[in-house]
Amino acid sequence: MNELTGAEAMVRMLQAHGVDTIFGLCGDTSLPFYDALYRIGGKTQHVLSRDERSAAYMADCYARVSGKVGICEGPSGGGATYILPGVVEANESSVPIMAITTDIAVSSRGRFALTELDQQALFRPLSKWNQVIDRSADVPKVMRAAFRAMTTGRPGATHIGLPFDVQKGPVDEANVWADEALGRYPAWRSGPDPAAVEAAAEALVSASFPVIVCGGGVVISGAEAELLRLAEALGCVVATTISGQGSIPETHPLGLGVVGSNGGVIETRAVVEKADLVFFIGCRAGSVTTERWQFPAPGSAKVVHLDIDPAVIGANYETAAALVGDARLGLAAIADAVTELAPKQVREAKAVVENAKRAKYAAFNALAESNETPIKPERVVATLRRLLDDDAIIVADPGTPCPYLSGFYEIRETGRTLISNRAHGALGYSMAGAVGASFGRPGVKVVSVMGDGSFGFTSGELETIVRLGVPVTMIVFSNSVFGWIKAGQKTGFEERYYSVDFSRTDHARVAEAFGVKAWQVEDPSKLEGALKAALAHDGPSLVDVIAQPLQDAKAPVSEWVA
Repeated sequence: MNELTGAEAMVRMLQAHGVDTIFGLCGDTSLPFYDALYRIGGKTQHVLSRDERSAAYMADCYARVSGKVGICEGPSGGGATYILPGVVEANESSVPIMAITTDIAVSSRGRFALTELDQQALFRPLSKWNQVIDRSADVPKVMRAAFRAMTTGRPGATHIGLPFDVQKGPVDEANVWADEALGRYPAWRSGPDPAAVEAAAEALVSASFPVIVCGGGVVISGAEAELLRLAEALGCVVATTISGQGSIPETHPLGLGVVGSNGGVIETRAVVEKADLVFFIGCRAGSVTTERWQFPAPGSAKVVHLDIDPAVIGANYETAAALVGDARLGLAAIADAVTELAPKQVREAKAVVENAKRAKYAAFNALAESNETPIKPERVVATLRRLLDDDAIIVADPGTPCPYLSGFYEIRETGRTLISNRAHGALGYSMAGAVGASFGRPGVKVVSVMGDGSFGFTSGELETIVRLGVPVTMIVFSNSVFGWIKAGQKTGFEERYYSVDFSRTDHARVAEAFGVKAWQVEDPSKLEGALKAALAHDGPSLVDVIAQPLQDAKAPVSEWVA
């Protein structure tokens, strides 16, 4: 038989599933794997990051914009622990990434080998599927199982542990085969029960003011056209979570925008309160979307729920109709059923949406036009919306960028153009994520927006960006504070500020030291010129904006407004 090493079989299995990009960081235990990539990697490119967290965030955003599985890798010990934040973020966001962590040899276990830890136990609660491979011969079948787990049902993150001696042992080349369709998602779609579809359609048609709330499942499934067909047949408001943005253009007469405690405003909340039926699609109806399960209030409206994961249906709200299945197949079936029951319904939805958006943007625009200093976040968001093409991708860190961009940066196209890490909200996501997005959708402008707290987590990746010539534009809200926490101390703890302020960094000079073209802006009148120049630059660029601190701003975060 023709034999490969375990490391060679791993590379071949990645290639057989259509993998063309791997994000990662080298280590001693990864030497056979790297040598296999060097010798037989072919067109598969390896993107060397400066931190395993960053590699995982790169893989996450690559997967979100490309529709393909994201691959990240790192060595044993510290590498395995550092890669965890990106794995759990992707898994809880239903984004299929594979984390490959090499490991000490199987023969060295229990002998106090350097970097030894139980990787199987470490990744078990944080991933959808997880396996440390103990025999070289098992590499092909384990890889097939991992890709199948990642891309079928609810997409999620997987982990492969690859011990040093397993990388060097023999594998029969005849066992190296794959279904390339499992390298993209969602694969092997399944639709909901026809009886549930009928019940949902009847509930939707009989409601006087139904409201659809879309989570990330609509975009993940590519169900935008089916959603629009259903919404227009019903004459129904469509709201989204932050992860659900792109399900419907926010310029559409039925598109309300983001609802919930992060990015929602009083006017959009009022529309949800008006509903006598709420249809959650690809959405867990969690604490942020529902403002801690207050909007809708339990029992105030009927609930219909469509999700690929049966565990989320009925977890927070009693359901009148429960549909388990892929969003695209489910919405297509419901749209057919609704059209048959009531071909075209006329409701007041468009007028309600128009009034809500008019009031929302009137308040925003007044702040966006302010010439006060420090520069208001609203002005940055409004300027970006004027300057960027509709297909540009923005990757936003939590903190200052997320509520402002999700609330007020108007999404004019369907699909994934605004990304924020909403599952766990770790700082340091945006810069690395923008690198992954740039590889996942080359030729499209990618902008990373972060606070200065996040910049401190991830500034080492400036070297990666310059080394690879990634043409991302980075924007830093510089206000010398962990603003989200300080705002919480202001509103919930009577302004007892404690251990949240730090010294100002000149982010533009730091970026220039790495070789990034950079600007610093304090004067609002100079903001547009700096952003325009940065976006037009043909290499990596950064704009350091001296911005209003979040605790003093009027961010669309309901707990602070209250």
